[in-house]
Amino acid sequence: MLKSSSLSEEQRAAAVALFETGWGAKSVAAKLGVSKRAIGRLYDRWRVRGGTTLVAKPTKRQFSFEFKLAVVQRFLAGETQVALAQEFQLSSPILIKKWASLYRNEGEDGLRPKPKGRPKSPFGAPSQPESELQRLRRENERLRAEVAFLGKVQALRDEDRR
Repeated sequence: MLKSSSLSEEQRAAAVALFETGWGAKSVAAKLGVSKRAIGRLYDRWRVRGGTTLVAKPTKRQFSFEFKLAVVQRFLAGETQVALAQEFQLSSPILIKKWASLYRNEGEDGLRPKPKGRPKSPFGAPSQPESELQRLRRENERLRAEVAFLGKVQALRDEDRR
């Protein structure tokens, strides 16, 4: 099950057992003394997946833009999250809620795949080759600094000899 879940495995197993005997989410949360929100999410998953709610899925599925758009349009047309999650074998009805929220806020572009990872740095790109004039100016500046430094060292030595 989810590592980030606020419920222990024993609490999840007890909650599913109570769901299967007819208990509701609020009653189970009160009986087990745990968060109503966590039990509510578990209850929604149980309504979709039944007894397999406690079995962890091996991989994270990725959904195409067209698939997400079709599911969201059916949801906005009035079908329930749970019915759609069951029909399309989604892990949780909350996925549909998230997709619908993205669709409302950002339009169809919100459902399109986003690039993963850190964006490429402009510093990693090869820079323009330095012109000869710029290179000579930099070298000239470095040599001036070196002459000034050596002059000060010489002045200190002369001062010590006196």
